[in-house]
Amino acid sequence: MGAVTDDAERAARAQAEAMYAVDRASQALGITVSEVAVGRATATMRVRDDMVNGHDIAHGGYVFLLADTAFAFACNTHGPATVARSADITFLSPVTAGEALVAVAQERVLSGRNGIYDVTVRRACGEVVAEFRGSSRQLDRRPES
Repeated sequence: MGAVTDDAERAARAQAEAMYAVDRASQALGITVSEVAVGRATATMRVRDDMVNGHDIAHGGYVFLLADTAFAFACNTHGPATVARSADITFLSPVTAGEALVAVAQERVLSGRNGIYDVTVRRACGEVVAEFRGSSRQLDRRPES
């Protein structure tokens, strides 16, 4: 059983590396993806000055994008190309420029081609700033090589 799990974990990491290599949005925003495993992924981002809105806090769209990135990498660890079907976020605490954020995505349910994932976004100190839930759908095609 261990060899199958090890193979699945290696395949998940390889898929994440291939996805990240062509993910221009994540690269441009300085998002990094780490700790990828089957049904899980961690993404990090430092909030830059150009990500701050008129209230002098991080624009919610950037926090959402970080959570969505962790979600995307987690739901694409099974092999078939998978996309978001829907997503919802609750912002719990404002974030300011210079702060590092960590988003951890965890698969909750995978049923056929549908999945549900929860993502917690935290400051580097561990304080939760947002909770995200995403629903995914596997496509009929395999990811591009």
